[in-house]
Amino acid sequence: MSPTAMDMDIAPTTTTTTTKTLTLATATLARPPFAYAHLSLAAQQPPTLTLDALQARSYLTAALSQFLGATGTAIPLDILLVQDASVWVRVPEPDLAAFAAAVTAFPGIASSPAAGPTMLLHLRGSGNWLGSLIGREEEGRLWTA
Repeated sequence: MSPTAMDMDIAPTTTTTTTKTLTLATATLARPPFAYAHLSLAAQQPPTLTLDALQARSYLTAALSQFLGATGTAIPLDILLVQDASVWVRVPEPDLAAFAAAVTAFPGIASSPAAGPTMLLHLRGSGNWLGSLIGREEEGRLWTA
């Protein structure tokens, strides 16, 4: 017998499907290197405190060092904006969870040596995309106005 006599050729089956949608373009978003957090000042007494970049950095450094020790102080922080009682911060994306936990667990610091009101920073929102955080802030204003 010849070697070709043993081979059987089976006709390939083809399935044709028709769809009514057309994909014009697809894109995959990579994980961004930085994450963003929006914090606001919350004082226990009437808000006579003003927030500046130096106070915000001091508060955040104290929170990170108390919660995470030397590892927390090594997390790089970029203060993007301090406006009224709000501060916007940029941190590396892998450190966002540790940053949020440290700020949330921190009991606050006294604003003056005379044991004035305790300064607390409340985490209003955090995420990988700054635009989505700003959108959340404006969404609240939309429904209250």
